[in-house]
Amino acid sequence: MSKTQPTLFSGATSSALVPLAKLADGQEADFFALLVSKEELTTKDGKPYFRVAFRDAGREVNFPIWGDTAWAAPCRDEWTTGEFYKLRAQYRDTNYGPQLEIRKIRPVADEDFTEGFDPAMCLLRTRFDPENMFDELLGIASKKIADQKLSVLVVAILDKYRTELLTLPAAKYNHHAQVGGFLEHVLSVTHSCIYLAEKYESLYPDMRPPLHTGLVVAGAILHDIGKLRELKETPTGAEYTAAGSLVGHILQGRDIIRETATELPIDTEILLRLEHIIVAHQRLPEWGSPKPPMTPEAVIVHYADDLDAKLQMMYNALAKDDSDGPFTNNRNPMGERVFRGEIKVD
Repeated sequence: MSKTQPTLFSGATSSALVPLAKLADGQEADFFALLVSKEELTTKDGKPYFRVAFRDAGREVNFPIWGDTAWAAPCRDEWTTGEFYKLRAQYRDTNYGPQLEIRKIRPVADEDFTEGFDPAMCLLRTRFDPENMFDELLGIASKKIADQKLSVLVVAILDKYRTELLTLPAAKYNHHAQVGGFLEHVLSVTHSCIYLAEKYESLYPDMRPPLHTGLVVAGAILHDIGKLRELKETPTGAEYTAAGSLVGHILQGRDIIRETATELPIDTEILLRLEHIIVAHQRLPEWGSPKPPMTPEAVIVHYADDLDAKLQMMYNALAKDDSDGPFTNNRNPMGERVFRGEIKVD
């Protein structure tokens, strides 16, 4: 970082606004960004510094604020994680990853809204169109669940919460923690479950009782539905509700299904088996499940869900890590290094 005296925006001079995600190497511009992390660390020589991360919807930049620069004191005393800032900075691609050379910085002010600032511009978003994902999920619920009453129940839940589901993240942290992430995750899990259910239904035609493909599909679509009550969306991302912290999404998902079933009744045992898929989909008590999977349908949903979450974590670990060498660092939700080989693939 530069050792020049830090300055705030005076309003007398202005630079063209360019989103952080659009900045090219060496380009300097004004932009809005969210301070997502600020960590106080020390070098191997015992010198203090901060590692900060600013982001918008398309890019996150992690870089150090060295203790002997003019920005060290403002970073320590004034910069607050979870707040939005207007910055003037130069973006640089370096051997240590993307960096920002900050020229000016201040918290977002009222006048910035007239210049186009919107808190949503700093939220990470799914790569896919939420409307298309929702419509596809609705079509699957209508066509792939042969039990008409079960299909009607699933469709009714999706329709009731359509507006919330279009933007709901799948989590606060870890996997699919972005706008529309819930639909991305649930649709992916549902596709996997359809494939696995049809495969094992064909492989084990003599299973008694027969594998219930429609129940697998219903469980896949609804396995995380309780996150509607576990999470709330804020300008800085998903946060836990009081009910989310005290009860969690598993039991609240079962509640949503039970409430809907009082108005749209389904077969008693089908309802019981669907509830079991919900409460068992995380398998272990330490992961939130009071019961392990005890039906073939619950086993399929659990492993499809776990695989999708783990693969998305690994994808992010590979995409966001800027260290050199054949392994990533272990600063990821898995807490493990990921092997990418001797040469990075473009």
